[in-house]
Amino acid sequence: MPTPAELRRQRRGPGPRPSEPPNVELPFGRKNYILFGLAALVILLGYIALSKGSITLAPILLLTGYLVLIPWGILAK
Repeated sequence: MPTPAELRRQRRGPGPRPSEPPNVELPFGRKNYILFGLAALVILLGYIALSKGSITLAPILLLTGYLVLIPWGILAK
């Protein structure tokens, strides 16, 4: 009785294995990761300000992080 690996090889057939395309680009660059890090820092500061009782600074920081910096980090080229 053939093993599962042998059955897969039989279905795939002879020949080389399919390989990944040689020109694979990473979706995000250095600029994107810097913006994501900045967004995380601003969001963290927003939650810290919220825990201290700030009702003005905390929402500004949180909205800036979530609604400005994260989308900017995703869309930046």
